[in-house]
Amino acid sequence: MSLVFRRGIASMASLKKASKVVCIGRNYADHVTELNNTRPKQPFFFLKPASSILAPGEGPVVRPRGVDLHYEVELALILGKQVKNLEESDAQGAFDAIESYALSIDMTARNAQNEAKKKGLPWDIAKGFDTFLPVSQIIPKSAIPDPHKVDLYLTVNNEHRQADSTELMLFRIPRILSDISKVMTLEKGDIVLTGTPKGVGPVVPGDVMRAGIKIDGKELEEAKIEVAVEESTSTYEYKET
Repeated sequence: MSLVFRRGIASMASLKKASKVVCIGRNYADHVTELNNTRPKQPFFFLKPASSILAPGEGPVVRPRGVDLHYEVELALILGKQVKNLEESDAQGAFDAIESYALSIDMTARNAQNEAKKKGLPWDIAKGFDTFLPVSQIIPKSAIPDPHKVDLYLTVNNEHRQADSTELMLFRIPRILSDISKVMTLEKGDIVLTGTPKGVGPVVPGDVMRAGIKIDGKELEEAKIEVAVEESTSTYEYKET
C-alpha cells in the first residue's frame, strides 16, 4: 500500500532542517563509465547531512586540506508529503509528492570516496563536509513541467564541464522514490538528489562554479548557482584510514 501524506510549502530555512538528503548514485550511464563503476541493477543511494547544505549567498565551498574536491551537478526534489512504501507504478503519487525543486552541486572528496570504495568503508566523510551541498533558490514546481526533460549544466571559471539532459536518467523519479520509500520513510521537507551526468571533475581554491537549468532552451533564474571555492582554515586534514 502506498502512503502519501499532507503537502507543505518549502522555504530555504526549512530546506536546511530536512530530516535527510538522499542521493542517487550512478544514475547516468556515461557517469558510471567515467568513474569506472558498475552499472547498478536498481537505484543505489546514500545520505548527505543537512548540515552540508550551502544556501545561496552563504559563502564559498570550503575544501578541507588533503581533499581532492569534485563537483557533481544534480536536480534536487523537495518533498511536500510523507512518502512510505510507494509503488513504482504509482507515477502520479510520486509526482504529487514533489513540492518543488532545486539545483544542487553534490561536492565530493573524491580521494576519500575512492578509498572508501576500495576498502568497503562508508562514504560519510567523502560526502558530508560542511558546504558540500550548494543549492539554488527553490524552484516552483510549475517551472518544471517535466523533470525528465531538464537540461543541467555546470561551468568552472566559465569553462563548460557538465551539460546533459535528465532524459538520460537510468532510473526515473517514480522508481527512485519507490525504492527509497520502501527502505526509509521520506518525510515532508526531505531532499532527493537524482544523480549527476558525465563531466564530473576537480575544483581548487580560487575556482568559481556556476550551474543552472534550461527548459526548452530557456534558463531558469531560480536555478542559478554561483559559488567560489576556498581552502579551509581548519586544522583538519584528510588522511587515509
